[in-house]
Amino acid sequence: MKKSFVAFVTALLVLQLASSCKKYLDMEHFFKDRQNIDTVFARRDYTEQWLADVYTHLRGPNTDVGNKNDVLSNFLSDDMFFGDRIKDGRFSNSEYKNFKNGDYNEANWQESWASCYQGIRKASIFIDNVDKNRQMTREEITDRKAQARFLRAYYYWLLIRKYGPVPLVPEHGLDYTESYSDLSLPRNTHDECVDFITKELALAAKDLPASLRDSRNLVRPTKGAALAARAKVYLYAASPLYNGNADMADLTDDKGKQLIAQQYNEEKWARAAAAAKEIIDLGVYKLYTYPYHAESQGPDYPPTIIPPFNAKYSNANFPNGWKDIDPMESYRALFNGNVSFLGNPEVIFSRVTEIGSQLTTDLPMHQAPYSLNGWNTYGLTQKQVDAYAMSDGSDVPLSPRVTGFTASNTSHLPLPANVSLQYANREPRFYASVAYNGSIWYRTSINLQSEREKQVFYYRGLADGKQPASPEFYIRTGIGIKKYVNTLDAAFRSTPEGGYNVPKTEPAIRYAEILLIYAEAMNELGSAHSIPTFDGSGNVSVSRNVSEMSKAISQVRIRGGVPDHEAAVYASRDELRKKIKREWQIEFLAENHRYFDLRRWKDAPVEEATPVMGCNMDMTSNQRDLFHTPVIIASLPTIFVKKMYLWPIPHEELRRNVRLTQNPGWTTPY
Repeated sequence: MKKSFVAFVTALLVLQLASSCKKYLDMEHFFKDRQNIDTVFARRDYTEQWLADVYTHLRGPNTDVGNKNDVLSNFLSDDMFFGDRIKDGRFSNSEYKNFKNGDYNEANWQESWASCYQGIRKASIFIDNVDKNRQMTREEITDRKAQARFLRAYYYWLLIRKYGPVPLVPEHGLDYTESYSDLSLPRNTHDECVDFITKELALAAKDLPASLRDSRNLVRPTKGAALAARAKVYLYAASPLYNGNADMADLTDDKGKQLIAQQYNEEKWARAAAAAKEIIDLGVYKLYTYPYHAESQGPDYPPTIIPPFNAKYSNANFPNGWKDIDPMESYRALFNGNVSFLGNPEVIFSRVTEIGSQLTTDLPMHQAPYSLNGWNTYGLTQKQVDAYAMSDGSDVPLSPRVTGFTASNTSHLPLPANVSLQYANREPRFYASVAYNGSIWYRTSINLQSEREKQVFYYRGLADGKQPASPEFYIRTGIGIKKYVNTLDAAFRSTPEGGYNVPKTEPAIRYAEILLIYAEAMNELGSAHSIPTFDGSGNVSVSRNVSEMSKAISQVRIRGGVPDHEAAVYASRDELRKKIKREWQIEFLAENHRYFDLRRWKDAPVEEATPVMGCNMDMTSNQRDLFHTPVIIASLPTIFVKKMYLWPIPHEELRRNVRLTQNPGWTTPY
């Protein structure tokens, strides 16, 4: 036991421990732990190392932002896709087609189940034994126990988001003297899971600090992180998938008990709204903004592109207007590494990052053009591009679409020359996120001056377009992704000119999410509700308050350089619901939200079955008008069947736990 702990890292920021291959109910492993448990928790260093190991399960298949191997769900909705897949030493997108057609490969999808339960088990052992430590102060023990409680709840949250209701393991462990069949646990109802998770997060919040810790301990949760996770859990519980969903009546435990509530309960929305309001009322968080600047400050900070004049917003400072901010940089800097976690008032919880991480290297590498040594394989759908508003907040004209091209580098800022006018006069978040055909890519950290800036086109026959020389390395819709890419980033496949990538912070939970949770939940209320606070000290009153909803939504939109919705939108619950869903789609692109949002709203059967559209990649630069005429992308199939609401539970787990039931539509090993 001692030798195994020597290998553990003590700095939580790094979190590079290898996950144990032991399964959650591996009794032999449990015996070994039990023999040494008193020794482990008698010493400070061993106790801290045990907690560090609990944190390691936040990585790998349990990340929220990363490459397709760990965060496959981020690429399987209607907004993003990947075009490559290493299979038998070759690149092929055949596995993408398999996943989109509902053929989920356990090797890529199912490590999350075991990893989460390993984390739950380790957290429970820690909570039960940390009080034995005599080398730690009572304050330190209380804080560490709250961290473990947060982690245990968060692992359960990751499980129910993917698999639906799961078995809740007894908090104080299992009796290892029982037989395997007696140790088997049935699935709890979704409401029971939500009740346990939210209570655990509330308990953790009472003992966690209100502010961020020092730079070596940023991954440790704060009070706000626990409350924010609690609000997310309540939001999903209130959503149509879990709130009175008769379509899931066949999801039962081994005794036939229905696991998803069949009766709609409006109070679930009230709990979500109240939970979000408690975070807002902390006064700790706010949206990140970058100041207005008239002069260029380099490639990452070009002169502020001022939104069209608006009498209400143009002459007011944020959050009432955009006079003093740069909307594009305010959004872009959240993801490209230009603002650190410590300097960011918006990120509430993060796994943080380190040099060489997926967020720092893998995403920029897969998004970067092939001609700049990137893989050139992660892209956006035409649907996602069309979701972004015009610069005045109006919808993009689709019938007919805008025709023509920019005449110079200054005719339609920030577009360079020879770019389709379909991309002109768009909202700032578009330019911070979308690598449209003809956009400028930078690699300013490399040594060779002439290679630091390039305009990239995706026409057929060009290095970054569809061509025989690199049949897998092209953006299949002709629309790439700029989010998470810094103008300094250059450490891709092999850059002979040198260069490096900028470390980036993973945005697991940020304040913009809390504002949208608050608005979405309030919009669904038909009457006033009084909900107890997380610590039982009082009550939070919530109702469908237009002023409060507007205050929340307008901050997100104004920071993004677009005006708030008109009064008529707020007057209609249905219209506002549509606008809020669109705001989630735009604001949280590539943050692993869309896949799960479409499911919780029960919108996936329509949205994910709609054909993927994109540019016509068979057209050359001499056919640029036809290139920008959207066509169906046959290599990106679309389908949705009921079983795809939830992930399949691994067959191995079903064999081990005889009381565990499979999700509807998926196979069992029997």
